[in-house]
This record gives sequence, C-alpha cells and structure tokens, in this order.
Amino acid sequence: MNTTPTPRTLEAWLELLEARHPKAIDLGLERCRVVWQRMGSPRPAARIFVVAGTNGKGSTVATLCGLLDGLGYRYGCYMTPHLHRYNERVQLLGQAVSDDLLLAAFEQVEAARQGTSLTYFEFGTLAAFQILAAAELDYAVLEIGLGGRLDAVNLVDADVAVITPIGLDHQEYLGNDLDSIGREKAGIIRPGRPVICGEENPPRSILEAAAQQGAPLRRLGVDFRAREAGAGVRYDSNGLQLQLPRPVLFGPHQVDNLATALSAVLECIPSAARDLSALHRGLRSVRLPGRFERIDQAGARGPAVWVDVGHNPLAARAVAAALAQLAAAGTVRRVRCVLGMLADKDAGASVSELGGVISHWYCTSLPGERGQSGECLVQRIGEAAEPSRLSVFDSVERALDAALADSSPGDGVLVFGSFLTAAAARRHYRARRPG
Repeated sequence: MNTTPTPRTLEAWLELLEARHPKAIDLGLERCRVVWQRMGSPRPAARIFVVAGTNGKGSTVATLCGLLDGLGYRYGCYMTPHLHRYNERVQLLGQAVSDDLLLAAFEQVEAARQGTSLTYFEFGTLAAFQILAAAELDYAVLEIGLGGRLDAVNLVDADVAVITPIGLDHQEYLGNDLDSIGREKAGIIRPGRPVICGEENPPRSILEAAAQQGAPLRRLGVDFRAREAGAGVRYDSNGLQLQLPRPVLFGPHQVDNLATALSAVLECIPSAARDLSALHRGLRSVRLPGRFERIDQAGARGPAVWVDVGHNPLAARAVAAALAQLAAAGTVRRVRCVLGMLADKDAGASVSELGGVISHWYCTSLPGERGQSGECLVQRIGEAAEPSRLSVFDSVERALDAALADSSPGDGVLVFGSFLTAAAARRHYRARRPG
C-alpha cells in the first residue's frame, strides 16, 4: 500500500515524479495506456494536431497555435520540455496554466495510477490531457516528446500528423540512421488521416508508412512551399497563393516552419485561406522564447545576444544559416558562442555546422546526470574547433560574462546547446541589465 503523502505544491510533485520511476526515459505505451483508460481516456480536444520530428517542433507548434488564435478558435497545446517553469508545458489560449490546474490534474492521474509506475513525462502527459480535455477546446496541438510511435502523446489519434525535419538525435532510443528514426516518427500517422511533412525529401520510412496507412501526404517543396517575397512571405499550394507577413521567429528555417504549420491548419480548416486578415493577425502573434531569440535591448550599446535551445547538428545548421544571413546583410561582424551541451549530444558535429560563423567558443559545464564539464565538452568537440578558439568555464553565467566582455558593438554572442544553457543565459542576462 502506498503511504506517501500527496504533495501540496507543484515543486514537491515534480521532485516526487523525477525520483519515482527507475528510468527517466522508458518508451512504451502499455503502462500509460492503462492509466489513461482508468481516467476515462480523456481526449484533449475535438480535433488534434500531433507534431513529431527532430527539429522545428516547438516553432511549428507555436505557429499552429498563433494561426488558431488569429482564426478565433479555442485551442490549447502541450509542449516539452519547458524553459523556465513547468507550467509552460500546458497552455490554454496562449497562456501557461496555473499551479492549481496542474495540481488538480496530478491528483487525478495519481488516483487512476493504482500503483502503475509512470515516468515524469508520462505522468505529465496524462495530466496535460486531463487539463486540455476539461477546457472543451476546438483544437489541441500536441508535441511529441521523443520519437513518436512509443511516446505517451501517441495515445491519442491525430486528425493531422505533422512531421518536421528529421536528423540524427536520440539514436540510443530511435536508431542510428534516418530511416530508423523516421520510422519511429511515422508512428503518429493514422489510417486515412493527412500527414504534413516539413521537408522535401524525408526518410523513405515516412513515405512508406503514409502509403501503408492510406494517409494523404503533403511535402514542403513538393505540395506546398513558402519563400521570402519583398517585406513578407509568399505561400503557394496547389494553385493557392497567399501573401503573408514574415515569421516573428527569425531565420530562413522559420519560413519553412510557417509553411508547414499553415498547411496543417488548411487541412483542417480550408476556409481559413479566405480570411487573410486572421492569418496575418495569427502569424504576428507567434511567440516562442529560446528559438534564435534576440535578448539584448533594442538600441543598447554592446553586442547582439541570441539564445537558441538547439542541441543537435540539424539545429546548428539552421542557426548557422540565420547568422550567415545577418552577416551578409552587415548586421553582425564576429560572433562568439557560449556552448553548453549534454553529454549524450553530438557536440563535434554541431560545432562543425556552426564553425564557419563562430570566431570563439566559450565551453561551459552543465549540471545533472546528463550534464558534463566544460573540459569534457572541449574533448568531445575534438578537431571541430582549433584549441586557440576554445575557452572553458564552470557555469553558463561565467561563460556569458566572458563572451560579452570580449565583444564590441557590432559583434554578436550566440548561446547554444541545450534548454538548460538557454534558460541559464536568459535568467543571467536579465539580471545583468540595469533597471
């Protein structure tokens, strides 16, 4: 019999959930499905978008939500991980939910658990389902945490499956090649339901899964596309042409994310194409901290500072393209990088992707079981960066201070490598600012 007292605060609940299950990641739907069914199988909304992929998931979720907001629907979303507060993971109408809503949902999951062991992510996912279902939403946008096929989010059937670009990440769980990883991501596809793919040439396993399921597949660059045009973006799809504002989120890759999200919305709501003012309003409302986010104050003397949660080579390539675009426009000269990456990430390949736009690396330690010291990070980089361009620090805060001190107006500082790195840098930079 479980005699553990029920936690009274969100922080106490999260500490309990982190310690309770023997594995932090324990893929499989059996345990979670049993508890979900005991809860009455709550469905987060009348219609559901599920977003899987390696990179661009968060941006695509945020853009989907912005479009739904502009169109006037009741919507909610579930995203992981969070940047600063756990509440960020579950949002209703663009606002993070309260502690009280989370506590009530946690207690409902706990009552249905009846001794079944759940991971931190699984428990939180079921709580999110409960909160979203109780809100009686028109649409829910759900981000897969890891993979797709065996992820707890995949308990619910997607009305539209969205698969963003696929790259090498989490190979210990998903496989060592793109086809294997794509097969796991394709697990969110449902028979006859549309699939929106955010790349022109996805792994063959995704194409095969869609064909086997009889799921209509639409691909970026084949069935729809977007490109910068003047001060905005032109979206084209099967004869439909829309002139839209540029994404609020910066970088060439965000134009692709915009196109992917809009295509998913138009699958569910074809009439949205006729409400151009609502689409404009929705796209201008998109906000997502930590995605090539510029955090220095406009007009302030000193270097530009960008923070990005990217943590793999595909993300590094996208950020490198964004920095190259700024350099070509004369917006920035030298860029220094505060780099903090978890030990299970491919630091060498990420540094190789960014190497052409970074003048110096400020390698920092990260805490926790998956963290590593700055010295270990330097070793993992290997030959991807010259030793003379590497410095080591024991914290993100000290690394950022050093990078800023070494920079001049017209230079830039990029913070990259992990949600942990981005969160620490955002907190510290805000604390440094006068007033």
